[in-house]
Amino acid sequence: MSEKTKYNDAELAEFRQIIYDKLEKAQKDYELLRNGITNLDGNDVMDTSPTFKVLEEGAATLSKEESGRLAQRQIKFIQHLQAALVRIENKTYGICRETGKLIPKERLRVVPHATLSIEAKNDQK
Repeated sequence: MSEKTKYNDAELAEFRQIIYDKLEKAQKDYELLRNGITNLDGNDVMDTSPTFKVLEEGAATLSKEESGRLAQRQIKFIQHLQAALVRIENKTYGICRETGKLIPKERLRVVPHATLSIEAKNDQK
């Protein structure tokens, strides 16, 4: 029996749904981060006493910087998920870009945007 070289349409449909679910959650998380950065949630220091205002503004700046970093990571994650959807449409999804072998379903269910098998990932270290 020859080794399987790609996933069938039913398997790709399962992965597509997993990716859509993760993409929806990732986009919601990104919106929350973005709203926190731009103060669209209405939290500010305008009604705070002057003594604590300086401390709160400093903490708010640090929080915005951290939120900015998290938002950038979230955008990157969203882009990886979208690229995985393109690979599904091209029927190249789940094929390790280093070894050319199929990435196990278990790995793709956990990390649906993976482009490397565990073997290839470990070889990179």
